[in-house]
Amino acid sequence: MALTNPTTELLLSLKLAGMAEAFQEQCAMPDYNQLGFEDRLALLLERERLHRSDRSYQARLRQAQLRERAEVADVFCTAGRGITKTNLLHLAAGHWIRVGANLVIIGKTGVGKTYLACALANQACRQNRSVAYKRVPELGAALVQARASGKFQRLLRRITRVDLLVLDDWGLQPLSAEGRRDILEIVEYRNTRKSTIIASQLPVDHWHDIVGEDTIADAILDRMVHYAHHIELSGESQRKERKPPPLDSTPDAA
Repeated sequence: MALTNPTTELLLSLKLAGMAEAFQEQCAMPDYNQLGFEDRLALLLERERLHRSDRSYQARLRQAQLRERAEVADVFCTAGRGITKTNLLHLAAGHWIRVGANLVIIGKTGVGKTYLACALANQACRQNRSVAYKRVPELGAALVQARASGKFQRLLRRITRVDLLVLDDWGLQPLSAEGRRDILEIVEYRNTRKSTIIASQLPVDHWHDIVGEDTIADAILDRMVHYAHHIELSGESQRKERKPPPLDSTPDAA
């Protein structure tokens, strides 16, 4: 950003980068001179508000570490897929997060469970909510490592306190004894207070076997499943739409 006058420098020194950028635009466009002082000031303030809002959103997005940069507008709601546009918009509005409900997304590999979960998580970031995305196998390994390094409680606090936690690839492998105790602690804290998206290839009636140990499995599933919306996605794999071009169509190297 080129500094055109002392006012721009002053705005930047006050950490008003949005206003500084808008002020430069006003200086470069004579049409702004036709506006009154209050109108020009209102435009400067609105730009600063938008600048700060976007900066805050980008920070939340970085902290969320979403697997995909997905958008609600790009989620397919074709007939027979398992989610309607109306249901998608209701979920995107975020009321279920305000009341601490969960969302269970079931479907075979490739149907778009992760994309839908990340799209809703991205929307939550836009709505000024804290988000964390975790693949369950990687979460288990991270908790084991954190426990060994003395950082377990710090990691556990971050996971339990975010407004929306995404647990992807739930049920890819059975939980260990330590793993199911950790998951129980997480869902117990979050129960009806914070929201969780659980994405899995397995139907819910198979989850008990994945958790193991009947008493803990009952406790985990009671907190995960009963206060939750359920979506079962179907259809062809979305990954088929992202095939690379045929090799014979690739230009020869120079």
